[in-house]
Amino acid sequence: MLKIRLQRVGRKNDPSFRVVLVESFRAPKSGAVQEILGNYDARQKRIVLKRDRIDYWHSKGAQITQTVSSLMKRAVK
Repeated sequence: MLKIRLQRVGRKNDPSFRVVLVESFRAPKSGAVQEILGNYDARQKRIVLKRDRIDYWHSKGAQITQTVSSLMKRAVK
């Protein structure tokens, strides 16, 4: 099953995240990312998303986590 979720990439005390497409049962151990769909800088509250790719993968059956869903709502405003 595919999931669209956050992956932390920032340094210690400098949180930033990638929005990634991963296979839910393999990715936590291997870290294998199929596609990078955006990023989120938590300190500056900057959200950059590839909405067309997220919508494409969602239409193919990928599940969007609750956190990414709330980021998408915030990015629209």
